[in-house]
Amino acid sequence: MATDLRLKEGLHEITEAIVATYTECNHINHLGHRPLPSRDTVIDIVNDLVEILYPGFARRQNLHMGNVEYHVGDLIDGLHDKLTQQVARALRHDYDPKGGPIDIEALAQQKTVELLTKLPELRYVLEQDAESAFLGDPAAKSHHEVVFCYPGLEAITIYRIAHELLLLGVPLIPRMMTEHAHSKTGIDIHPGARIGPGFFIDHGTGVVIGETCDIGENVKLYQGVTLGALSFPRDAAGNIIRGMKRHPTLEHDVVVYANATILGGDTVVGHHAVVGSSVWLTHTVEPFTVVTLEKPSLRIKGPEAREKKPMSFEI
Repeated sequence: MATDLRLKEGLHEITEAIVATYTECNHINHLGHRPLPSRDTVIDIVNDLVEILYPGFARRQNLHMGNVEYHVGDLIDGLHDKLTQQVARALRHDYDPKGGPIDIEALAQQKTVELLTKLPELRYVLEQDAESAFLGDPAAKSHHEVVFCYPGLEAITIYRIAHELLLLGVPLIPRMMTEHAHSKTGIDIHPGARIGPGFFIDHGTGVVIGETCDIGENVKLYQGVTLGALSFPRDAAGNIIRGMKRHPTLEHDVVVYANATILGGDTVVGHHAVVGSSVWLTHTVEPFTVVTLEKPSLRIKGPEAREKKPMSFEI
């Protein structure tokens, strides 16, 4: 196929037109000498952390108690350097010079080491999550199948890492991590949500858990569940007020079935309650409550009806 060189001569004008927008569309530019965290590096960090949290399940096989300490030590050493650099980039992006000078690299290293220190505790929590998945799903043949194959556990694992970073005051990176999990699993958990141990998401596709959700221990959600905001409070100027409790609270041992929607910061689902499929819930329910829709009325046509009146299709 021949190239028309006359058309190519116009590329310079196209470039100039694009660059001209960079002085006007300020919200979607990041120009200067302060690089943002790298998406690829953050994903690599997540993979290293998953390798540590679930040894023998991810990249390195043939691990045993004789060599696992060396392997984990090597990963920890690399994570220290990679995560410190990425956290420093994120902190520098949000740095306000009015607050006085700070050593961003030193602060980033401190936060990195604090996260790494929390990994043993995280493993104990994830052990409970994996156990809940195994006990809660009769299709699960083993705990190993849960770890290898269940997108819910993958999304929860990455959420728990991101949540710890958020608690340490690290910007950007926690959301990058959970959105990576969202893209892989179809499960959208905001890193700000507070979720107790023994959490199980069955199937998982389409689950949304908002930033200010509070979820107790041993809670189970099915696919398509939304724990969202009922409305967004605004100030006198009409701007959204941020930081308020907007999403529901689920107490211990709650079960929420597929495609249920629970909305509102004042909505509390009491412990041991069950919320049925496709329920739309915007008010508090007491413990041990069962919330369901009335039985739908189904219309079923038998083969005799189809013979009398053939179905027609338009294309």
